[in-house]
Amino acid sequence: MLNKPSAVFFYSLLTTLVLIALAVPCVTQNPVTPTERPRKVFPKEQDPEDVLRIDTDLVSVDVTAMDAQGRPIKNLKQEDFKVYSDGVEQSVSFFQLEKREGDPRPLAIVFALDVSGSMTVDEMNRVRSALQLFSGQLASHPVVYAVMTFGMRVKTVQKFTNNSTKLDEAIERLARDAPNGLSTHTYDAVDDAVRLLVKSAPRTREKRLMKRAVLVVTDGFPVGDTVAPQTVIERANSADVSVFVVTLPSYSRMMASSSQTPLPTPLDVSGLAESTGGRNVYANEKDYGPLFKALAEEVTSAYVMAFYPPENKRRDGKIHSIRVEGPHGLTLRQSRVEYKAPGGQ
Repeated sequence: MLNKPSAVFFYSLLTTLVLIALAVPCVTQNPVTPTERPRKVFPKEQDPEDVLRIDTDLVSVDVTAMDAQGRPIKNLKQEDFKVYSDGVEQSVSFFQLEKREGDPRPLAIVFALDVSGSMTVDEMNRVRSALQLFSGQLASHPVVYAVMTFGMRVKTVQKFTNNSTKLDEAIERLARDAPNGLSTHTYDAVDDAVRLLVKSAPRTREKRLMKRAVLVVTDGFPVGDTVAPQTVIERANSADVSVFVVTLPSYSRMMASSSQTPLPTPLDVSGLAESTGGRNVYANEKDYGPLFKALAEEVTSAYVMAFYPPENKRRDGKIHSIRVEGPHGLTLRQSRVEYKAPGGQ
């Protein structure tokens, strides 16, 4: 039994504890549900572009549809295409044409220019003017450019910039520079360009998937490369980078009959452009401008589609094939024929 002083102290302490408990507001303890990454690109409550910005599991591929005359077709719909991975049809979670109403798709383009001894001064001057027309054609896009040269070595002469003055100055310097030896490290240059794009051009910009491309201007004869063509193709595919190749007339003059259609160059034979969704074209003797303007139009005329791989392949660290089918009678070029899933976690 408590004596009187102890009892007073005990009841006083008990009263204090009760008052403290009453002063603290009651908080309902609800179970916390972990936040899951959305399995669809278009949940009703969320901006699809926000999902694209944060979703690293999404596999995208660009597809250009051409008619029999080689003209881009721009009125196709999602149901006109089928996407297969490892031979199994995938559900397309995202689809759009690059040139649509609203904000144009952001672009990151590397100009990789041959400055080997086989290139003539006249060709370089024409290339300079044609590249300026190319960039002017894309003036309405949020675009950044970098400029590389290659001969005996690969050199970055202008890092990515959206400043047209810096770009023009970099291109104009090329015509004044002396030829860079007899070697032509074309595949090394494309490999470096892909690395630059991966490092400095993020997969998304302004909440939209970015188009990444390399425009190679050359005489068509790679010599002295340290990287194999297939390795370059695999790396470009992994980074979703398209490679466009312009072969200049100096190649045609080296052939026995330059008046006929030029024979395939080593770059053509390697499949560098076709395997990355790009294109090989030949410039004529007089004016490169129309050709480069047409290339700029083609770069921005692709359909963009994306899918989520099956759960068991989503992060297995393996290479998986991509194949796109479209309407009969059209020629399709896709930006990559395979992708590498990230490693397991």
